Amino acid sequence: MNKEILKLAIPNIISNISIPLLSTVDTALMGRLSAAHLGAVGLSSMLFNFIYWNFGFLRMGTTGMTAQAYGAKDDKEIAAILTRGLALAGLLSITIFVFKDPIFNASVSLLNVQPELLPLVRDYFDIRIYGAPASFALFCMMGWFFGMQNAVIPLIITIVINIVNMVLSAYLVYTLHWDIRGVALGTVAAQYLGLLLSIVFIAYRYTSYVKSLKLSILKDVQALKGYLSINSDLFIRTVCLTFSFGFFYSMSSKAGGIILAVNVILQQFLNWMSYAVDGFAYASESLVGKYKGMKDDKMTIKSINYSFLWGFGFALLFVLIYALFGVPILKIFTNDIDVIEASKPYLYWVAIIPLFAFASYIWDGIYIGLTASKSMRNAMIIALFFYLGSFYLGENYLSAVNNLWVSLIVFLTSRGLIQWAYYRKYGLEMK
Repeated sequence: MNKEILKLAIPNIISNISIPLLSTVDTALMGRLSAAHLGAVGLSSMLFNFIYWNFGFLRMGTTGMTAQAYGAKDDKEIAAILTRGLALAGLLSITIFVFKDPIFNASVSLLNVQPELLPLVRDYFDIRIYGAPASFALFCMMGWFFGMQNAVIPLIITIVINIVNMVLSAYLVYTLHWDIRGVALGTVAAQYLGLLLSIVFIAYRYTSYVKSLKLSILKDVQALKGYLSINSDLFIRTVCLTFSFGFFYSMSSKAGGIILAVNVILQQFLNWMSYAVDGFAYASESLVGKYKGMKDDKMTIKSINYSFLWGFGFALLFVLIYALFGVPILKIFTNDIDVIEASKPYLYWVAIIPLFAFASYIWDGIYIGLTASKSMRNAMIIALFFYLGSFYLGENYLSAVNNLWVSLIVFLTSRGLIQWAYYRKYGLEMK
């Protein structure tokens, strides 16, 4: 079991760590221009996280369903899931383009974007939005690869995307002086390159499934309803998740430019930890789904238990790293002395949060593998109420930064506990 987990988790960890590395580079590039650019790229990135993360069900739902079909050796269904996912990705892309202006206006309002940052955020948005078709298709294809128990192809694609993105963004910012537009264009170009790579891998590595990719599959209304039902639950769950982080940035922005810059940087610490632990969450998606499809309850439970052990071990590792090297890491993100000094008093939050957060990440992977979308949705909704309740109760007692981080810890901890309670009650039969 350890070999199976590590075979999937190690490529996922390398792949996932390259994602916050990209965000780190964007933050570092803008952090050396001005505090305004730093705040703008943080808000702009959160804006697109808010848009794209909401459609993350394209990856999650595809992984769980594909893994179960793989375990059941149902080749026809494996091809059908990819077809449904890509069709839905195309439909969502068209919707995003049609409603891009209302989406922008609603997003900047929710994030409390200050007037002086609005032009920078708009420049970023107007370029990044054209990456939507590539992003949605990549979500679906990556989820399909994971469901097929293949973490190496997503690793290759992600690394290529991020290397191209970082090099191109640095060139556009420092050589051509395109500032925030350069960062946005670098991201879009890299996304389309990743999409092209994904198509090549599917065409040459999974030729037999390509032959089964037919639009007639979409005529199976009952199967399509089941697919959309799971994904609608995951969509609601993800909207709650993105709202929680959007709320975090919105309240940070409302508290002032320095506090926003501080929290943009401290969130980078959380990103590094979460993407590393998510390597084991992704492994659990694939393995739990596979053994669930094989109807092997003993191995399903074993994969759940071992995933938690590995996730806990990595959480402890990040506690140690952040406790010992918090300040040097902080200086990677910005050379603004005021921002560095303002961030130092709050480094203890990023040093302890891995212990409170890791369980919710691992549970997410388990729930996806079990396709327990309704329970996953309900757990997120309840945890969101705890999060908002904690924030508004703490407003009168804690400083702005402390209140936000306490509330975030309450949110992550309650999520993990609620998911554990559902599992204790329903076991592998969760829906």
